[in-house]
Amino acid sequence: MSQPEDQALDTNVINRDDYDLAVRHAPRIRFDIREPFLPSMVGYTVFRTKSASPSFPREIELPDGAVCAIEYAVWWDWEIQHLYELEHIWIYLDANEQIIGGEASWHGGYHDMHDGDALPVENKQLILYSEPGKHAFAPARQWLIDRADQTRLSCGAHAGRAGVLVTPLFEGKITSRTPLANRAVHSYLECLAFEPSFDFSNVLALEKATFVAWDALEAWIPERVAWCAGEVQRTFPIEQQHLYTIAHRGASAYAPENSLDAFRKAAEMGSDLVEVDIRVTADGVPVVTHDATLKRVFGVDGVVSELTLERLNAITPEGMAPVPTFAQVAEICADLGMGLYLDIKDFNADAGAQVLATLERTGLLKFCIAGSFRPDLVADIKAFEPRLYTSILFGAVNIDPVGLAQAIHADYVHPCWERRAPNPHTLLSPEWITRVHNAGLGIVCWHEERPDEIAALRTLGVDMICSDNPDRVSIHKTICPP
Repeated sequence: MSQPEDQALDTNVINRDDYDLAVRHAPRIRFDIREPFLPSMVGYTVFRTKSASPSFPREIELPDGAVCAIEYAVWWDWEIQHLYELEHIWIYLDANEQIIGGEASWHGGYHDMHDGDALPVENKQLILYSEPGKHAFAPARQWLIDRADQTRLSCGAHAGRAGVLVTPLFEGKITSRTPLANRAVHSYLECLAFEPSFDFSNVLALEKATFVAWDALEAWIPERVAWCAGEVQRTFPIEQQHLYTIAHRGASAYAPENSLDAFRKAAEMGSDLVEVDIRVTADGVPVVTHDATLKRVFGVDGVVSELTLERLNAITPEGMAPVPTFAQVAEICADLGMGLYLDIKDFNADAGAQVLATLERTGLLKFCIAGSFRPDLVADIKAFEPRLYTSILFGAVNIDPVGLAQAIHADYVHPCWERRAPNPHTLLSPEWITRVHNAGLGIVCWHEERPDEIAALRTLGVDMICSDNPDRVSIHKTICPP
């Protein structure tokens, strides 16, 4: 992707000595021979005293014998699971410019690059291995073989699922993580999914990338991300993009609703998210159950809010799985690679804080949508946690969806018209879809079980469909360009 000239990277060399030093010692990186993405830019920083890294959350300290450190912030436009990648390499040089230490980034942290007692160095260049698709760095192939199953999942079934990445470094600077950008990015990367070979014979001399001072790269990144996101949206027809499957209370047509078995079944059927309702027990524990009472599902008397979790479990009939806690549901969904669609019936600050803490801990915050029929709750949730996507549900056909969503800063509109017409898609015109999408809003529909209706909604370009039969939605795969 070639960016317009008015968004060009500033490649002026401010300090020639630092530039030459960084290029001279640029590492060699071994890539999988099937790797679809190679780095294009490197932001360098040279340290001669202890100092905080400008691009990574750590202090740079010079070990004994080192006179300087070089930090390489290595940029890719794409990683197999999201738009853009920024990995880091650090080398430490003595007075003779010999490399006496090396470190590299690894899934949010960093580690020493010694392989046993040896530092992999050839001709004054550090040699690293790059994880297929994900690009985390390792000093030896075995490190990546040990993660092979997880890497295959990332490069296959989970390709693109993170959409547009926003790290803490770019919080408030990258603003292109929108529902539509995420969907387009997901679809684009899904088409580039691959099976890693773990043959790392593709060796890249990093000095072939464009080297710039870190400040220049940092200033360019938000524009570059916005441009890439816009290009994918512009060139990938929305009716061919990934249609998100929301399993209604799990795969509730195949297993008891809101049970852990229903969530596991949803994952087997290719669901992206599961829809759940959260209620709170008498002792303040968020649990996942739709009804206020236990009568319909469990056949026993009892109001969830009047029972402690212990009592709730005790009165569950023998042979039936008890109401799961939200923490249990979040953990299993995180393990299975699914997000959550929360149908909020009430907003309790204490329970809300617990739910958000659980989403943060399990890494699901960026894969979660909180929706409600109550605009005040949606507005409160967005104010409480701006990073959480929100959805406004409504049943009125003649309401202005864009005005309603914008008034409460919602990210999705959710027309609940399944009972308004025999064929809900007839209430959605192409003009309605286009207006909502042009406002940057995603569209959720539920819950639909009829294959013909699901196909019609997909053709119109809705973004997500909720269903008791998630397998009927998930068969509508991304249509990759030739």
